[in-house]
Amino acid sequence: QVQLVESGGGLVQDGGSLRLSCAASGRTSSIYVMGWFRQAPGKEREFVATIRLRGGNTYYADSVKGRFTISVDNAKNTMDLQMNNLKPEDTAIYYCATSNIYPTMAPERYGYWGQGTQVTVSS
Repeated sequence: QVQLVESGGGLVQDGGSLRLSCAASGRTSSIYVMGWFRQAPGKEREFVATIRLRGGNTYYADSVKGRFTISVDNAKNTMDLQMNNLKPEDTAIYYCATSNIYPTMAPERYGYWGQGTQVTVSS
Protein backbone atom coordinates (compact mmCIF):
# COMPACT_ATOMS: atom_id res chain seq x y z
CA GLN A 1 0.00 0.00 0.00
CA VAL A 2 1.09 3.53 -0.78
CA GLN A 3 -0.45 6.65 0.70
CA LEU A 4 -0.22 10.00 -1.08
CA VAL A 5 -0.96 13.43 0.35
CA GLU A 6 -0.94 16.60 -1.75
CA SER A 7 -0.33 20.10 -0.42
CA GLY A 8 0.43 23.58 -1.67
CA GLY A 9 -2.76 24.49 -3.46
CA GLY A 10 -4.40 27.87 -3.12
CA LEU A 11 -5.65 31.00 -4.82
CA VAL A 12 -3.32 32.89 -7.15
CA GLN A 13 -3.72 35.60 -9.75
CA ASP A 14 -3.32 35.15 -13.48
CA GLY A 15 0.42 34.92 -14.23
CA GLY A 16 1.32 33.87 -10.71
CA SER A 17 3.10 30.78 -9.41
CA LEU A 18 2.40 27.92 -7.03
CA ARG A 19 4.36 24.88 -5.94
CA LEU A 20 2.47 21.68 -5.19
CA SER A 21 3.96 18.85 -3.21
CA CYS A 22 3.00 15.18 -2.91
CA ALA A 23 4.25 13.18 0.07
CA ALA A 24 4.35 9.41 -0.29
CA SER A 25 4.35 6.92 2.57
CA GLY A 26 3.97 3.19 2.99
CA ARG A 27 5.64 0.92 0.43
CA THR A 28 7.52 3.77 -1.24
CA SER A 29 10.25 1.43 -2.48
CA SER A 30 7.68 -0.04 -4.88
CA ILE A 31 7.02 3.28 -6.62
CA TYR A 32 8.38 3.41 -10.17
CA VAL A 33 6.56 6.38 -11.68
CA MET A 34 4.62 9.30 -10.26
CA GLY A 35 2.39 11.78 -11.97
CA TRP A 36 0.11 14.78 -11.62
CA PHE A 37 -3.42 15.00 -12.92
CA ARG A 38 -6.06 17.68 -12.60
CA GLN A 39 -9.82 17.84 -12.79
CA ALA A 40 -11.87 20.96 -13.35
CA PRO A 41 -15.59 21.10 -12.53
CA GLY A 42 -17.63 19.26 -15.13
CA LYS A 43 -14.56 17.93 -16.93
CA GLU A 44 -12.72 14.63 -17.02
CA ARG A 45 -9.50 14.06 -15.14
CA GLU A 46 -6.63 15.38 -17.25
CA PHE A 47 -2.98 14.34 -17.35
CA VAL A 48 -0.48 17.05 -16.40
CA ALA A 49 2.97 15.53 -16.00
CA THR A 50 4.81 12.37 -15.04
CA ILE A 51 8.27 11.46 -13.82
CA ARG A 52 10.21 8.24 -13.56
CA LEU A 53 11.80 8.11 -10.12
CA ARG A 54 15.01 6.44 -11.22
CA GLY A 55 16.56 8.54 -13.91
CA GLY A 56 14.26 11.51 -13.50
CA ASN A 57 12.77 11.26 -16.99
CA THR A 58 9.81 13.60 -17.38
CA TYR A 59 6.87 14.00 -19.73
CA TYR A 60 4.36 16.84 -19.87
CA ALA A 61 1.00 17.62 -21.34
CA ASP A 62 1.27 20.17 -24.14
CA SER A 63 -0.94 22.56 -22.21
CA VAL A 64 1.61 22.95 -19.40
CA LYS A 65 4.91 22.39 -21.21
CA GLY A 66 7.31 25.25 -20.54
CA ARG A 67 5.27 26.51 -17.58
CA PHE A 68 5.21 23.55 -15.17
CA THR A 69 8.14 21.54 -13.84
CA ILE A 70 7.82 18.16 -12.15
CA SER A 71 10.54 16.94 -9.81
CA VAL A 72 11.11 14.24 -7.23
CA ASP A 73 13.18 13.91 -4.08
CA ASN A 74 13.72 10.19 -3.61
CA ALA A 75 15.33 10.64 -0.20
CA LYS A 76 12.27 12.48 1.14
CA ASN A 77 9.69 10.48 -0.85
CA THR A 78 8.20 13.67 -2.23
CA MET A 79 7.23 14.88 -5.67
CA ASP A 80 6.72 18.53 -6.53
CA LEU A 81 5.04 20.45 -9.30
CA GLN A 82 6.32 23.97 -9.83
CA MET A 83 3.67 25.91 -11.70
CA ASN A 84 4.61 29.24 -13.27
CA ASN A 85 2.67 31.68 -15.43
CA LEU A 86 -0.59 30.21 -14.21
CA LYS A 87 -3.74 30.85 -16.22
CA PRO A 88 -7.43 30.73 -15.25
CA GLU A 89 -7.79 27.54 -17.29
CA ASP A 90 -5.33 25.86 -14.89
CA THR A 91 -7.99 26.07 -12.17
CA ALA A 92 -8.73 22.53 -10.99
CA ILE A 93 -8.20 20.01 -8.24
CA TYR A 94 -4.70 18.60 -8.66
CA TYR A 95 -4.00 14.97 -7.82
CA CYS A 96 -0.80 13.00 -7.53
CA ALA A 97 -0.68 9.33 -8.40
CA THR A 98 1.66 6.38 -8.92
CA SER A 99 2.10 4.04 -11.86
CA ASN A 100 4.21 1.13 -13.07
CA ILE A 101 4.31 2.46 -16.62
CA TYR A 102 6.38 5.29 -18.08
CA PRO A 103 5.31 7.37 -19.79
CA THR A 104 1.57 7.10 -19.63
CA MET A 105 -1.15 9.74 -19.65
CA ALA A 106 -3.99 7.34 -18.94
CA PRO A 107 -5.51 7.74 -15.46
CA GLU A 108 -6.50 4.07 -15.40
CA ARG A 109 -2.82 3.11 -15.48
CA TYR A 110 -2.20 4.88 -12.18
CA GLY A 111 -2.91 2.81 -9.11
CA TYR A 112 -2.60 4.94 -6.01
CA TRP A 113 -4.08 8.43 -5.76
CA GLY A 114 -4.04 11.26 -3.31
CA GLN A 115 -7.14 13.19 -2.31
CA GLY A 116 -6.22 16.29 -4.26
CA THR A 117 -5.47 19.94 -3.62
CA GLN A 118 -7.42 22.85 -5.06
CA VAL A 119 -5.71 25.36 -7.33
CA THR A 120 -7.67 28.46 -8.30
CA VAL A 121 -6.32 31.06 -10.71
CA SER A 122 -8.21 34.33 -10.82
CA SER A 123 -8.28 36.56 -13.88
